[in-house]
Amino acid sequence: MAQALETLGKFIAGHWNHGIEIILLAVLLYYCYLYFRGTPGAKILVGLVVLVITLTLASQLLQLRVVTWLLHSFSVFLAIALVVIFQPELRRALTELGSRHFLRPALQKRETIDLMVDTVFDLARRQFGALIAIEREISIRQFASTGVDLDAVFSKELVATIFHPKTVLHDGGVIVQNDRITAAACIFPLTPREDLDRSLGLRHRAGLGITEESDAIAILVSEETGHVSICHRGILERNLNIERFQRRLSQLLLLEKYEADSPAQLEN
Repeated sequence: MAQALETLGKFIAGHWNHGIEIILLAVLLYYCYLYFRGTPGAKILVGLVVLVITLTLASQLLQLRVVTWLLHSFSVFLAIALVVIFQPELRRALTELGSRHFLRPALQKRETIDLMVDTVFDLARRQFGALIAIEREISIRQFASTGVDLDAVFSKELVATIFHPKTVLHDGGVIVQNDRITAAACIFPLTPREDLDRSLGLRHRAGLGITEESDAIAILVSEETGHVSICHRGILERNLNIERFQRRLSQLLLLEKYEADSPAQLEN
């Protein structure tokens, strides 16, 4: 027994760094999986991984020297291809990494959330189509330049006026920053995803697009049905009632730990 423990201790002393490497790689791969899950390139990534693993195992087991040489030769080109394929996701990750702040925006106050909920469901009752993007840590000022600068205090009356079907500014999105409406009639990027419900219109695709490009939260009101939806990090939660909407908005803006939770996890 003592000899076995001594052998185990020598093994750990000689290979402890390998254990740390395995743990670090496992954590890195896990968070990469969580980050890229549900993105447009996720299926491509899975396909490439399966293809590379299959070819590697086959070349090793069957001694396929040409295939092994090809895998080693094209590894650099494969890395470049991954960078090109996942350019939007990598850009967003690097932007988030360089945009962390210690102070939360002033928008994230309970009073502002209550006003936002009241405003959104007032639009829903009137069936005014709306798209509101709430800026957080990553700036979306570049999209504000596509619309009309306002720099006005957020209010229910002003939002209802903007999204009234008879007004000039009702098309496009509104950007909210620190309790103020900075711009209206803004053009947001459309999501390139192909796995979405075909019933989703351009407003919902633009809401998904702005949340894929940044950490903003997009609030949508359907002009046809008056249903309220919320988007964050490329996730669309549809047909929320006032209680669920208020709870979800509070979780996303006030409690960071709910950021990556799915709607099903939140309900549980």
